[in-house]
Amino acid sequence: MSTIDLIMPKLGESIMEATILKWHKKPGDKVETDETVLDIATDKVDSEVPSTTDGIITEVLYKENDVVPIGEVIAKIETSGEAPEPEEKYSNHQEHEEAEIMEEVPYQPEEKKSVSNAGSGMRFYSPLVLNIASSEGISMSELENMEGTGQDGRVSKKDILAYLEKRKNAPRQKEDKSFQSAHVHEVPATTQRQDFNAAVYSGNVEIIEMDRMRKMIAKHMIDSQNTSAHVTSFSECDVTNLVLWRERNKKEFEKREGEKITFTPLFIEAIIKCIKKYPLINSSVDGDRIIIKKDINIGMATAMPSGNLIVPVIKNADQLNLTGLTKQVNNLANAARNNKLNPDDTANGTFTVTNVGTFGSIMGTPIINQPQVAILAVGAIKKRPVVIETEQGDSIAIRHMMFISMSYDHRIIDGALGSTFLNAVAKELENFDGKRGF
Repeated sequence: MSTIDLIMPKLGESIMEATILKWHKKPGDKVETDETVLDIATDKVDSEVPSTTDGIITEVLYKENDVVPIGEVIAKIETSGEAPEPEEKYSNHQEHEEAEIMEEVPYQPEEKKSVSNAGSGMRFYSPLVLNIASSEGISMSELENMEGTGQDGRVSKKDILAYLEKRKNAPRQKEDKSFQSAHVHEVPATTQRQDFNAAVYSGNVEIIEMDRMRKMIAKHMIDSQNTSAHVTSFSECDVTNLVLWRERNKKEFEKREGEKITFTPLFIEAIIKCIKKYPLINSSVDGDRIIIKKDINIGMATAMPSGNLIVPVIKNADQLNLTGLTKQVNNLANAARNNKLNPDDTANGTFTVTNVGTFGSIMGTPIINQPQVAILAVGAIKKRPVVIETEQGDSIAIRHMMFISMSYDHRIIDGALGSTFLNAVAKELENFDGKRGF
């Protein structure tokens, strides 16, 4: 007999924890390989965790609604075979920082003196640490003098949380009464901040509690704005050739490929061509380092029946032709609308496109999907009279026009590159070959 640990699985590049929704098995229950043991939820998708072996559940380590870091043991299964050799929980390189972020063990200072880079001016801080410091009002000078227990003396999540706890519990220094009487005035009770939960709303109102996914979306939107320096640029493009081509070919395409072709794969095709010309758009930021992604994984914002948005990802989109893109777009969109996406379907995106035109908007200012550095929005296609320049002179014609916009991280993408890339996408759409095949 041996005992196998059931681990909270790795669910994607940026996912560090998951919430246990429901246990399908309890201690004493038999379980087979690949049989569902529990349901979990992340900020992106709900999923099932299957058993990795045949056996009997002997222990369940977390309750429903508990938030569990990725990689933690969540249950133990007793089997009749020998236990496999344990794998290292994390590698020393790629996932070291991830393990550091997920660790929730209370901080215990080591006896030996940790390496400190305080005052060097070249100390590295992860985005998570910088976010915590910003939200808690910790200055850079405090960070520089904070002891770090991470690799090369880095300040980890547990270090900064321990610092906050210590600061919170530290006894207040005795204040100078003369200074207090001269400079501190008691705030009248009527001006004190009112508890939000105790707020009273006048008039005829309906109060709706946010669902779990909406709370997570709200948090990630705020986190994104606190992380990236958002700038949005706009461009207008004439997509008449593209619209007319689709109208001519959509029935034949569906008959031959068994798929309906929307505008989305056509937009993605143009974006991919431009990403290859301007690869910095397809990157992320890690402290002072820029990580340029060689894989082009396009996320597409999709509305769910609940009204929430989710971003399934087309992996290696640059390796697909138009038919392949169309099938991927349709499959992922259908899975999203029917709540059948797998965790991997929303992981490892490198650039996101959102079609605000689906809902009638002519343009939008989207928020960057972290850890990416850019997101492009396409607006509604509208017929408008525009000036056409020809060799014979200018003329006015009815054309299919569309606004596109892109929000990008001004920390690494300047206005010149952002606008150049956006205009390149516009030109790619305008120069669409109306005589091309599928």
